[in-house]
Amino acid sequence: MPFSVCMRDCYDTCSMISELKNGRLAVRGNPNHPVTAGFLCPKGALLPKWFHSPERLKAPLIRTGERGSGEFREANWSEAIRLVAGKLRETIEKHGSESVLVYQYAGDRGVVNYAFPLRLFHYLNTAMLDHGICDRAGQEALKDVYGTAIGIDPEELKSQRLIVYWGINAFWTNLHGFMLAKRNDLETWTVDVVRTETAKRSDRFFQIRPDTDVLFALGVAKVIIEENLYDENFVRENVYGFEEFRNYVKTLSLDYVSNETGISVGEIEGFAKGYAEKKGIIHIGYGFQRSLAGGEAVRAIAILPALVGHRFGFIYDMKTIDKSYAEGAFLRTKPAKRIPQMKLAEYIEKGEIKFLYVYNSNPLASLPNQKRLRRALIENDVFVVTHDIFLTDTALYSDIVLPANTFFERLDIADSYYHRYVALNEPVTRLYGKSNSEVTRLLAKALGIENPYLHESDEEVIRKILELNGLSWEELRKKGFIKIPEKPRTWDTPSGKIEFYSQRAVEMGLSPFPEYQGFKGRYPLRLLTPTHRMTITSQYHNTYRMIDPNLYINPADAGERGIADGDTVEAFNEYGKIRTTTKLSEDLPRGVVLLYKAFWPKLLGWNANFLTTDETVQNYGNGSAYHSTWVDVRKV
Repeated sequence: MPFSVCMRDCYDTCSMISELKNGRLAVRGNPNHPVTAGFLCPKGALLPKWFHSPERLKAPLIRTGERGSGEFREANWSEAIRLVAGKLRETIEKHGSESVLVYQYAGDRGVVNYAFPLRLFHYLNTAMLDHGICDRAGQEALKDVYGTAIGIDPEELKSQRLIVYWGINAFWTNLHGFMLAKRNDLETWTVDVVRTETAKRSDRFFQIRPDTDVLFALGVAKVIIEENLYDENFVRENVYGFEEFRNYVKTLSLDYVSNETGISVGEIEGFAKGYAEKKGIIHIGYGFQRSLAGGEAVRAIAILPALVGHRFGFIYDMKTIDKSYAEGAFLRTKPAKRIPQMKLAEYIEKGEIKFLYVYNSNPLASLPNQKRLRRALIENDVFVVTHDIFLTDTALYSDIVLPANTFFERLDIADSYYHRYVALNEPVTRLYGKSNSEVTRLLAKALGIENPYLHESDEEVIRKILELNGLSWEELRKKGFIKIPEKPRTWDTPSGKIEFYSQRAVEMGLSPFPEYQGFKGRYPLRLLTPTHRMTITSQYHNTYRMIDPNLYINPADAGERGIADGDTVEAFNEYGKIRTTTKLSEDLPRGVVLLYKAFWPKLLGWNANFLTTDETVQNYGNGSAYHSTWVDVRKV
């Protein structure tokens, strides 16, 4: 039976075993995988429904009506590829190669399916995307302290006593990691604004106010230092700027921290003493760093593991193999123009993008300030091609739509940003569409490009990547996964140590220490837009339909507005407005409302991103700031 691996943008990257039974796909977790451990999350268990969906695209589509109208005609592949190649050539000749942008992300994390199409656009010297939508601010912040965002191997949790889930609902978004911690009998704590399912299953929960993570972490650090709970030998040998940091937090009042965070002084002290005693590991989530305060918060949190003696005592990212060969940036003949992902609408408005090629992504569901983005696509001269499995919102606004296949229909490999395993994905059968690499080869041929790197087979690319990383193709085919050995690691900082006083931050014009800023918006309620249990950003909404479109609000905030549970309400701000029903919940603090993110607007009529801000965290790599959105709500 073929080995499969779930290619979704998820920490777990589950190894699976797949087969056809009476023409229907059946999947189960690979019982031999040490981390994903032979079981699937609720989304993974329903993959056959997704694979066999009657809504899958079966033929290329050419737009015949107004953009967004859904009026298309079917075409064959020869016509569609000829039209895409012709328009691509015409755009480059008329406007230059940098007027072409390839927009892709992690909708499919297969190494080949993710990276191989970029070879064509590198060869053509087009503009490339600077990814800032997901974990950018935290990446940059961790580099300020450790020189890397790569934390510990989660299999090392077996020798730990405590894990702190800080701003991550792991029971929904990292289920296998959450269960790994439970199997190893770790005590679990959660720090979050919302009483999530993870918080409800944790031994301790610290419910903080939005944007105050940095203060809470600094307060905890103050107690650890002033109570002499830190690992003195480790700090002396491995930390740069400890005395300066000690003096910095010395002036911080715990009463002030308590008033701002909503955490009592006793709870702050209890966290510090328990964390230091148990030498906790912190799993730093992605959600809260998608805010104007996110980079500073991660920088403050990152200091805590080093205080208690961990070399890399956090979980954030896990880059295991060098995949650059698949992307082929060596094919460029000039440096790439990089367009910030969160500023797509702005660059279209400025006329700098004339041809947009989208794959592995659905930006007309996932990007913020949707009203602006849709208006930009309608009002400006830009030709849009989307390669996808379904007729997504992005596809609706495209000139040509190419049907994609699924990871059950092609060969690929995938690594994880949580654990250290690379997994094999073998084709089970073929239904519809073509892979990203197949379409790339067809376009290269239509453009008359004979460069051999644009015509390599998937297996050739995979074998080369494994060879470059010292891994065995034969072992991978036999077992279905391989663990990548960890090399000796050092801190890639100017001092070669963990930097409490960050020289990198100073060079970038920031304070050497994390700073707290209290952000305020034009509207009274802070909108949080986390992921739903049954979707991964916009994926699965159309096939699973197990969504929750309600607006969650604290009963006191609802009462002030005359709103009862189940009422129809309008949430609004300067970016737009949406209409939905309410759910009153004590799981949210006052001043905070919640909508789950990125459902399909074509199905729901709206999604949370008609309200979210397209501001970016400029000092931290133009990372996204979704959770720095303010709204108000009224009964209708």
